[in-house]
Amino acid sequence: MSTGDPIVVTGMGVVSPLGIGVETNWRNLIRGQSGIVFNTRFDVRDFSCKIAGLVPSREDDRDGFDPLNYLESKDLKKTDLFIQYALAATQEALQQANWAPETEAEKQATATIIATGVGGFLSMMQAADTLKEKGPRRLSPFVVPSFLANLAAGQVSIRHGFKGPIGTPVTACAASLQALGDGMRLIRSGEAEIAVCGGSDACVHPVAIGGFAAARALSTGYNDRPAEASRPFDKGHDGFVLSEGAATIVIETLSHALGRGAKPVAQLSGYGTSADAYHVTAGSPDGAGARMAMQRALNMAKLGYAEIDYINAHSTSTPVGDAAEIAAIKAVFPERGKNLAVTSTKSATGHLLGAAGAVEAIYSVMALNEGIVPPSLNISEPEPDANCFDLAPNEAKKKTLNHVLTNGFGFGGVNASLVLSRLV
Repeated sequence: MSTGDPIVVTGMGVVSPLGIGVETNWRNLIRGQSGIVFNTRFDVRDFSCKIAGLVPSREDDRDGFDPLNYLESKDLKKTDLFIQYALAATQEALQQANWAPETEAEKQATATIIATGVGGFLSMMQAADTLKEKGPRRLSPFVVPSFLANLAAGQVSIRHGFKGPIGTPVTACAASLQALGDGMRLIRSGEAEIAVCGGSDACVHPVAIGGFAAARALSTGYNDRPAEASRPFDKGHDGFVLSEGAATIVIETLSHALGRGAKPVAQLSGYGTSADAYHVTAGSPDGAGARMAMQRALNMAKLGYAEIDYINAHSTSTPVGDAAEIAAIKAVFPERGKNLAVTSTKSATGHLLGAAGAVEAIYSVMALNEGIVPPSLNISEPEPDANCFDLAPNEAKKKTLNHVLTNGFGFGGVNASLVLSRLV
């Protein structure tokens, strides 16, 4: 296989607080709709943060998430919610890609790389409660395979018969971008011809909300106005909003896609990753690690800093994290000014942890193909350092886009950047 054979996207699927499916997500995103709501998953009276980005359920919305669309009822208690979301996103992506391998060779050529930040957190917490209240004999035999981090990838592989390489990056909020990077490497090395990549997380739970709040990472000032809480690049930002969901992207070489009659929708032209080696929860204030990841992605794509038209930033709405990313962007993209659009779609979705990168990669593909920069919601008084760029405040913006960069950074100092390019 020639390294000159571009790697392309042929299928996408998403489950997020903005809805079920790529088209629903994109429609709601560019309309400026927020998926952040009052947290009804548990009693939040004693919690400083009372909001979350929740995937709409069938009870909330007739088009909301119904696990029975993807699993038989007997399997629901055997699979954590993060696995259910991954199965749903993957089903949509495979349908778009029209990939259902039948021969042994096709199955062995399909890699499965589904990342997560936390894994089956809800199942772990439920098992701990059962153990404490009822004793070990009441634990389900399915509890371990429901919470293991690699079981989203495992269940996807089993469901669809994929027998190629399988993996699960567990690198916090950079995980699903690293899944895409891993998929690219597997294809380039010849270990796989097609890779089903993505991420899933579902941990809106008292321990997660309480723990992140204890670290002063969550927004607490907008409990009465949830839709206004996630506000990257605005002076009023006071922390991120914990969200849930999944996204899956099918990638393969252009020649492989055309050879089987698939329709490519974008090119993965560059990927870069790095470590801060700085702090457990905070990136370097000058964005040094983020800068390295972005530069490596540009180098792989063989693009100059003036050729990126839009950055879908990682920025989560934490003052420290947003400032560090802007510092990194300024270093890699000097003197671009308002010619460079920089927004964070987390302003609409909140932060999906390990699923965030893949969700935002899908939004970036849609932006390329539709020629629309998604808005930065809730910008009333932009941070001066960020306002040198085009933040597309509060409204989507038409713009010709040829190359888009998207970032994902996580606890432990992990950084990942991906360049997506429009097919011509």
